[in-house]
Amino acid sequence: MKNVIRKTALAAVRSSAWKKTSRWIRGSERWVQLEEEFDGSYVKAEVIVYFGDAKSKFYQLQQWIPVLEELNKSHKVAIIFRRPSSLLRARSRTRLPLVLKRRFDPLHTFYHANNFKLALYVNNGMTNFQSLGYAPMVHVHINHGESDKLSMVSNQAKSYDRVFVAGDAAIERHRKALLDFDESALIKVGRPQLDIERISELEPSAVKTVMYAPTWEGENDANNYTSVDLYGSQIVEAALALENTRLIYKPHPRVGSSKDPEMQEQNARILELIDAANQSIPDETESHQVLMQGDILAMFDEVDMLITDVSSVGLDFLYLHPTKPLVLTDRRNNIDKLKGEAPISRATPIIDGRSIENAFQLLHSAFTEDTSAEARTILRAHYFGEGEKGTSTRLFTDAISYLIENRTHDLKGFSDTSTNAESNDGDDA
Repeated sequence: MKNVIRKTALAAVRSSAWKKTSRWIRGSERWVQLEEEFDGSYVKAEVIVYFGDAKSKFYQLQQWIPVLEELNKSHKVAIIFRRPSSLLRARSRTRLPLVLKRRFDPLHTFYHANNFKLALYVNNGMTNFQSLGYAPMVHVHINHGESDKLSMVSNQAKSYDRVFVAGDAAIERHRKALLDFDESALIKVGRPQLDIERISELEPSAVKTVMYAPTWEGENDANNYTSVDLYGSQIVEAALALENTRLIYKPHPRVGSSKDPEMQEQNARILELIDAANQSIPDETESHQVLMQGDILAMFDEVDMLITDVSSVGLDFLYLHPTKPLVLTDRRNNIDKLKGEAPISRATPIIDGRSIENAFQLLHSAFTEDTSAEARTILRAHYFGEGEKGTSTRLFTDAISYLIENRTHDLKGFSDTSTNAESNDGDDA
């Protein structure tokens, strides 16, 4: 009888269901320990940064970390996580106080136990609304970039007390996309991420440097701006054919992990083309490179021409180097619509279904006959406002100081007794 029981028990332990349950138990214990370690009891801050998503979207927060560390010099900052995987990613990237609150009730208990004045949100994650339920703080949406993508404007903007935007282009974007939206909630702060001094991540070269930096395919077709699946290999072939140049292939981090067969196939083809081209280049400083990771902003100083899609990458390059050639792609083959939705396209050559066959000549002309530098400089001001490097950081810090001062005054005599936010807690990392 004992053997029968033992065999049954062993079979259960060895089953896939038990192994999954066991992993869940071990993982859950680990997260509980992590939550105890980062319970926030040591935190003294005026500003919290809320991030409710898992590590796959950590890049949205990562680009803000240097700005937040600078802000911390004038207003103490803490970062609140809901997913352990993101906190683990952040732990090696900043010394700012980190807090893990996986569930709704501990999150609001933590808020009520402190005296936070302002909360920053870098995306439109669903759990943001759980944090928004806490009334005493000023809730400010800052997004994670500046681009002409459809996803840059959400009806959720109405939920925040204030929305920080880069400049006039973003204001126009909100005006076109939203109904019954109070534009007084918009505050122009430029792009403070671009003020940060970065150590170059790209070695200088004796030859010219062309970077192809496409975006990923987005969450749905409306937000799909990538050129990889349609023109990627042809763009790379044309760039590799340019004389005295090296190509840097620096796609969005999510291109390499795409599940789309066309994206996978074209990305693999691009890697093959670059590998084959490097076989005949003896000097490593002139070799073409594939950089799936790394800070693209720390590479721009060594880039002489950028080829990219509608995304924040092209606008960041415009801000930092308006005099350098920029080439934009359009997967929808509608230049009139593109110029209406993405003003930068009015001052760049466009690669689309019609022009891709002449991609080499288009890229060659952009290098040798660039006549759009003045127009790009004007558009830079349209997107980011006037001012040199450093202006955005001052605008950002001043706006936060102003909002904190006002909220401190408004809280006198204010009593917060309840919240209508709902919990949808899960144990995903």
